[in-house]
Amino acid sequence: MPATDATERPEQPWNRRRLRSTNERLLLDRLRASGAASRAQLARETGLSKPTVSSALAAMEAAGLVREVGTHAPERGRTAVLYAPDPAAGHVLGVDIGRGWLRCALADLDGTVVARSDVRNKARSSGALAELVVATARQVVAGSGVDADQVVHAVVGTPGVYDEQQRRVRYAMHLPGWGRTGLFDRMRAELGVPLEIHNDANLAALGEYAYGVGAGSRLFAYILIGTGLGMGVVSEGRLFTGAHGLAGEIGFLPWPGQHRPERLEDAVSGLAVVESARRFGMSGRLTAKAVFDAARGGSSAAVKAVRLEGERIAHTVAAAAAVLDPDLVVLGGGVGHSVDLLLEPVREHLRTLTPLRPEVAASRLGADAVLLGAVATALDTARDVVFERRSVPS
Repeated sequence: MPATDATERPEQPWNRRRLRSTNERLLLDRLRASGAASRAQLARETGLSKPTVSSALAAMEAAGLVREVGTHAPERGRTAVLYAPDPAAGHVLGVDIGRGWLRCALADLDGTVVARSDVRNKARSSGALAELVVATARQVVAGSGVDADQVVHAVVGTPGVYDEQQRRVRYAMHLPGWGRTGLFDRMRAELGVPLEIHNDANLAALGEYAYGVGAGSRLFAYILIGTGLGMGVVSEGRLFTGAHGLAGEIGFLPWPGQHRPERLEDAVSGLAVVESARRFGMSGRLTAKAVFDAARGGSSAAVKAVRLEGERIAHTVAAAAAVLDPDLVVLGGGVGHSVDLLLEPVREHLRTLTPLRPEVAASRLGADAVLLGAVATALDTARDVVFERRSVPS
């Protein structure tokens, strides 16, 4: 008896389940990318039959993945029901750990922040900081009205680079003790949520790409200037981190100091602005913000310090332009909040340093860049997790 060709075999239940799951995911991705749509519209745009679309939408609605969001009445024909992803199907946590502030946000699957807390980082040890992160995250969830088991993923932004093998952060120079092994394992266990750790400048770049001025850029660099100095690079919508996760650690670039070689971070940071202002004659308890405020008020010493910082940032942009050829460089972080004073000297000095002159712009997200980057990164994973959990084959 001749063997039966594979195409003649009856379709197996596993294959039917896989096909159904594929169709549901196709429709869900379309709704998430382009907005609410009717069954007929989805059938036209995806090539699926109307019965297949109706069946898939019914299954996803029952699973809580999509919901009805209104109707559309065409000039001819029946009124059509519109469907969209249900943003309450899951939630994510985004956390930004900085030397001065800890920011934590809970967002739904649409990326809408539903609860948030910004607290001063007064922790005097790495253990105390880990406890503050856990306590703040729990407080945000508890105050949101969202059940804790609906939080499916969390992403933390931190200075330094997370070493997955050694399970610790490296190069977080401004957070003493933050390189201890096991700190993030402890946070994962206490929060009870899968937790990713990323460099803060990288997350700021992703946040600026997802929500800010970097949207649509082919390749852009986000330079984070605050207590320290870092850079995140986004190419075609994807983060570039290098072979060991160290791409963008520009703070380690050499810089010719007055008396000895320094790092670029020593010249381009909030502390550098304060040191320059003192050298030009300002006194008292100074912060970078105070220096910029004084420059706006016309203080000669402050203006000189700001212009010097602009010149040094121009050197940083020139280096990034030569290596990366970005179409956009975004300035952010604590010092970046005063870009209104820095852009002119940056552009002026850039013209004298290099013929490579990418567009230089201020961050649109300001202090929220890292936090929103953490949310956007968490959503990439959470949407997959929620789909797999809820689309259980029958």
